[in-house]
Amino acid sequence: MNFDEWEPIYEEIVAYFGFEREEDERAAEILSALLPYDNLPLLDELCRDRDICVCGNAPCLKNEIFLVEGTVFAADAAAIVLYSHGIKPDAIFTDLDGATEEFLDMNREGTIIVVHAHGDNIPQLRFWVPQFSGPLVATTQSRPLPNVHNFGGFSDGDRAVFAAHSLGSASITILGFDLQDTNVDPMKRGKLRWAERLLALLEP
Repeated sequence: MNFDEWEPIYEEIVAYFGFEREEDERAAEILSALLPYDNLPLLDELCRDRDICVCGNAPCLKNEIFLVEGTVFAADAAAIVLYSHGIKPDAIFTDLDGATEEFLDMNREGTIIVVHAHGDNIPQLRFWVPQFSGPLVATTQSRPLPNVHNFGGFSDGDRAVFAAHSLGSASITILGFDLQDTNVDPMKRGKLRWAERLLALLEP
């Protein structure tokens, strides 16, 4: 999805949650300055004509581990669940909410960290990004920069799906997503509603 297609949806999301676009754009600029390199070609190679398995962080993921195969994308803390079961994700899509030392370990071992900038995570960007020594790709939900990309999507899981779709994957399997979860706070429930709506845009 190009930015011209995404921008009207993004404006709806900003209005829905009361976010400030200016802060999202400031975060993207900060991430751009922190980024030592852009490994988009590696992410593109992971996706192109590949079967992608995107794993969300819903509790049901533990019961679906046996279904994980192909090229594995993890949404934030889902990476820890996978890693604890002996599966190192090929890429982790994260706004760094769930980042741990294990993210650094996986990155050193070759996992691409697809780090996302938004207005509320500037301190996390400044803390974590300089510590990553392996492959990095940067994303934003606002207007992209030369080294900060926008594939579409809003939360970690649906951003991973949008990236796989945008970069030419052969197929996408989704595990560990519970878009109907009612045991969450209002903010999370709103994000789940948007994830459901956004993912529906990619259905054939």
